[in-house]
Amino acid sequence: MSGTSAGTVAAVDLGATSGRVILGHVDGRAGTLALDHVARFPNGPVRLASGLHWDFTGLTRDLTAGLAEAFRRDPSAASIGVDSWAVDYGLLRGDRMLGEPFHYRDERNDRGVDAVHGIVPFDELYRRNGLQFLPFNTLYQLAAERESGWLGVADSLLLMPDLVGFQLTGSRLAERTNASTTGLVGVASGEWDDELIERLGLPASVFAPLVSPGESFGPLRAAVAAELGAPSGIEVVAVGSHDTASAVVAVPMRAESAAYISCGTWGLVGVELEQPVTTDAAREANFTNEGGVDGRVRFLHNVMGLWLLSESVRWWERDGERIDLSELLAAAASVTGPVAVFDADDPRFLSPGDLPGRIAEWCAERGVAAPASRAEFTRSIVESLAEAFAGAVRTASVLSGVDVETIHVVGGGSLNELLCQRTADRAGLPVLAGPVEATAIGNVLVQARAQGFVDGDLEALRALVAQAFAPRRYEPVGR
Repeated sequence: MSGTSAGTVAAVDLGATSGRVILGHVDGRAGTLALDHVARFPNGPVRLASGLHWDFTGLTRDLTAGLAEAFRRDPSAASIGVDSWAVDYGLLRGDRMLGEPFHYRDERNDRGVDAVHGIVPFDELYRRNGLQFLPFNTLYQLAAERESGWLGVADSLLLMPDLVGFQLTGSRLAERTNASTTGLVGVASGEWDDELIERLGLPASVFAPLVSPGESFGPLRAAVAAELGAPSGIEVVAVGSHDTASAVVAVPMRAESAAYISCGTWGLVGVELEQPVTTDAAREANFTNEGGVDGRVRFLHNVMGLWLLSESVRWWERDGERIDLSELLAAAASVTGPVAVFDADDPRFLSPGDLPGRIAEWCAERGVAAPASRAEFTRSIVESLAEAFAGAVRTASVLSGVDVETIHVVGGGSLNELLCQRTADRAGLPVLAGPVEATAIGNVLVQARAQGFVDGDLEALRALVAQAFAPRRYEPVGR
């Protein structure tokens, strides 16, 4: 890999539980890549009278403070890139945001599903957009939004990273990888599906022009640059703004023989393809075709992920008790008897609340012994996730034709040794864990390539990742 120069970029990585600002230092000539963690701040839902929302105002305040610190540390940073979770959006009229964005776990989505499927059956939707059924996909949220009347007031709709981009630059644009999760982008065309938008009674005028990773959102607004202490003219670069799209950029894999699991709040399990798979078998298996960087396809299945563990811990801590996660996982690893393996994709686990109680309820319905202690609940969650991950890898291989030889786990889940080992055991394949910061690395690399600090295709970028962040290997052992 080479580049015309070395340099630094700033990555804003917004997750469902926290956000971060990270400086990425890249030198393609020397083949080096390093991260400097600048700021971390909490993120999460807020319950308002109208439902479950995101505190986007607070999130903007925190990421702005983080970017200001980044430019204080390195005034030479060449650009900013923003990634976040998918499907959620903000509505604007002029420069005014029409309320805090809804959270994808809000209860309103159920009526949106019925409204959409009453107009366009799911099998037709799948042929058009290639997306697995998830009740919070943007088109279902918009069907519910239409009933509220606010959609008719708005003049633009921006997904979360694009909404941040608008606050920074004033540009109304929609990055393609995240737009592909709305259900309103054609899986074959990669463009807004105007016919589908019209059939669903949605205003086509609110959808912003699409841009691809590596293209510019434009320079910072003068007032924002002054607030950040950033150089005049610094630009915001579109990255793989769906966090999984950025994470997959940084998976140090050979795509023709590997599967990936981007494991955090959600576990995104799949393979990378050149073309989408929209067969009946793929639809029935609930696999999705989402946009990737450089026109690649992320053919994957959403598994509930570490939400099952984090929300269980939150429930146990509701009376003020503090739980040490490393101690809890160590206790789970020491459980010797069998534990329940439940369906991690059961919809009952989607909403916040008493997840341990719902796991026990799932077991009771099937005559299965429920976990009897927190350690057993934790081991049950780990085993259930590992089984779901292994099953999704097998299905992805069959549906796509990719002969999977290794599984790469990136994101926070790559630090969970028990989960990585049990995934290897249940899949019967080696697991390569890391990098932890895959999303931020992918964000950084797309910016760095746009700035000329590195060049080459995704395989070249991944070679740099493998050199800088050696993964940990887990060999499968008897189940």
